[in-house]
Amino acid sequence: MRTAFAILLILALVPRGSWTQTSKPIPPGIREADKLPGPADLPPLNQSATRHPAPQLMGEQARSLAELAQSIPADIARFNNGVVPKDLSEKLKRIEKLSKTLRGELSN
Repeated sequence: MRTAFAILLILALVPRGSWTQTSKPIPPGIREADKLPGPADLPPLNQSATRHPAPQLMGEQARSLAELAQSIPADIARFNNGVVPKDLSEKLKRIEKLSKTLRGELSN
């Protein structure tokens, strides 16, 4: 009776799963990889290294965008009169591309 009680006591005190765990071999290179610096170990980025948009380029893009936008009402008026300007779609695509570029440069 005492041996059964001792076995039950030992089983109750030993953490569950510890007797079923087997040691798995560690693949080669894992220990070395654990020693390498991770993202948290790297120094913070240099603030001067961040990309800033070129003011001159942004000004040129903004002027180009304004010129294209000013030409659209006349093209739409021609379209309403039955004349389809062949470059209207290309202008609108260019406006979209310039605006996305400017927006992206401002958000960086």
